[in-house]
Amino acid sequence: MVDREGSARSKLVELDDLLAGLAGRRAGGARVVFTNGAFDLLHVGHLRSLERARAVGDVLVVGLNSDASVRSGKPPGRPVIPERERAELIAALTCVDFVVLFDEPTAERLVRAIRPEIYVKGADYSLDALPEAPIVQAYGGRVELLPLEEGHSTSGLIQEIVARFGHRAS
Repeated sequence: MVDREGSARSKLVELDDLLAGLAGRRAGGARVVFTNGAFDLLHVGHLRSLERARAVGDVLVVGLNSDASVRSGKPPGRPVIPERERAELIAALTCVDFVVLFDEPTAERLVRAIRPEIYVKGADYSLDALPEAPIVQAYGGRVELLPLEEGHSTSGLIQEIVARFGHRAS
């Protein structure tokens, strides 16, 4: 199946293709925003965070933790949704321009390669706790910690599903 320009799957890119695409956008004056995460069980908190991230720049790149990466840093049983499906869901959001998968526990390699003008994470992080922050700051980029949507998290959603439906067989 051929992906149409602008379709969700056309936004799923390998790093080399991403860098080529960003070069053209930057030549036109675009500011690249980068964020990353697992985005397992997509919820409104994810959507609003990504919309806020896109609003601080011109092109939003989302680094998506691969299944192996999620398994190394999350509780057993995660991710719930496989990486290709998570990537396609994130790419389908109009605020997202590109999605690139990564296997490492952090996005340091991607940040070094992409060199976003703005690196965005949720305010549940601190600059000291972000290994990507010193990389961004070293080349003159900006790190933004954006507010989270209260009451919206994947862990909370999983807990709610278990509480409501965990006793049912189907």
